[in-house]
Amino acid sequence: MVMTSRILGATVRRTRLVLLHPRLVSGNGHASCPRRMHSSATEIHSAPIEAKDFLDFVNQAQSPFHATEQAVLRLRKAGFQEIKEKDNWNNTLKRNGKYYFTRNRSAVIAFAVGGKYKPGNGFSAIGAHTDSPCLKIKPVSKKEKLGYLQVGVQLYGGGLWHTWFDRDLSVAGRVVVETADGKLENRLARIDRPILRIPTLAIHLDRSTSADGFKFNNETHLTPMISTVTKSLTGAPPTPLKPDTEINGDIPLSEKHHPVLLHLLSKASHKLEKILDFELCLYDTQPSAIGGAYNEFIFSGRLDNLMMSYCSIEALIRSLKDTNSLANDPNIRLVSLFDNEEVGSNTAHGADSNLLPSTFERLSLANYDCEVAASHQTAYLEALPKSYLISADMAHAVHPNYSEKHDDGHRPHMHKGVVVKVNANQRYATTAPTTVVLREAAKKYGVPLQEFVVRNDSPCGSTIGPMLSAKLGLRTVDVGNAQLSMHSVREVCGTEDVALAIKLFEGFFEEFPSIDARLTVD
Repeated sequence: MVMTSRILGATVRRTRLVLLHPRLVSGNGHASCPRRMHSSATEIHSAPIEAKDFLDFVNQAQSPFHATEQAVLRLRKAGFQEIKEKDNWNNTLKRNGKYYFTRNRSAVIAFAVGGKYKPGNGFSAIGAHTDSPCLKIKPVSKKEKLGYLQVGVQLYGGGLWHTWFDRDLSVAGRVVVETADGKLENRLARIDRPILRIPTLAIHLDRSTSADGFKFNNETHLTPMISTVTKSLTGAPPTPLKPDTEINGDIPLSEKHHPVLLHLLSKASHKLEKILDFELCLYDTQPSAIGGAYNEFIFSGRLDNLMMSYCSIEALIRSLKDTNSLANDPNIRLVSLFDNEEVGSNTAHGADSNLLPSTFERLSLANYDCEVAASHQTAYLEALPKSYLISADMAHAVHPNYSEKHDDGHRPHMHKGVVVKVNANQRYATTAPTTVVLREAAKKYGVPLQEFVVRNDSPCGSTIGPMLSAKLGLRTVDVGNAQLSMHSVREVCGTEDVALAIKLFEGFFEEFPSIDARLTVD
């Protein structure tokens, strides 16, 4: 039996699975119906459409460049206009307009200008990030050992690297190519089949694994193999690289990387001789999937933090479907997806750069609807205390096998709401007033909230929230959906939480100006 209903804006299909006790099955295999016997049934719900849509997003977002591209595709479909950071925005921006731009093609900012916006008014902003811990191919990756062709990799971020062993891996990222007319262009590249593998050592050859656990060296043992010498593309052993001391100046790309890797990459992007350089991430080729007996889990890589990136973009788009909502908004609604959060954000396209401050300043001082001198000198400085930022990054769900790692009163669960993260030492930027603002929006839109505080005997991670809050003097709250296995090659979160986060963020965009008008904190 199939039923359809609407829950918190999410379309849910229900499949009724009837579990029969053996005594209710007759000898011929048919179910019997004894008088006065109550039937027992368990409903298996199909995953919400938001969870399935997220799978479409994350399964095409194997690198920050691909994640940015997926966000851009959704923004374009929703009618957002691309602008360039290097251009003059005066005489381009209009009230009720929707715009986006990218930096490095790995970070993107999208915004919609309220119909009642005036220079000096605030920003209703959400920040997330496009990067996740992964292995990245080294500038000189060509390795050969005992008849195997191997690819040298670097560690990016703080991954659970043991989870990358025995996975079917491939590469995705960007290549820089020279076109036929001599232009240098940035292009996406992805090999859509498993080509790499990091094999573990058989337990028969290392019995200490049973007693001491799995131990490995990040440099020597975490090197994937791509082929055997006898099956390499040329049919002959590759020419070994000269020692670094013998290399004078740059060396050809074909000598830095195995020909078979370049061949596969050229088929996935452009002709071999056109590729000048590349940045490639390794990724697990197993697609993200819905799992659990009741379709309650998402099994996927890169949940941290593509889940929050997806929810932020979707919420911005959905908040604009009612044209009256934006037309009556005195603020600018904005989403910023940064790169390099996993390595400290201190890059030109990270949250610790000038990306968000310069955007706020330009929007505060810009002319809208071709007005002349509508802005004023202090508009940017006036806008900051009127603004509010949701720092959206995934949170730690309580683990059934390691429950002692959570504080007793702060154990977030999947399916029980968005998590508000608090830390007395300001590893999160949440304060009492910023929590109240979020709670008011959550209450109006029926979204439950949870709270997380790290144990006093445990270190606390951080997010982009504190650095942006300090850099801009910006009121900020840190939130995220609960998940398990954070920084594993394969993570877990709840399917129902996707719609909850979207609904919360959508409500924030629509309600923040009115909520803020009721709040006084000087």
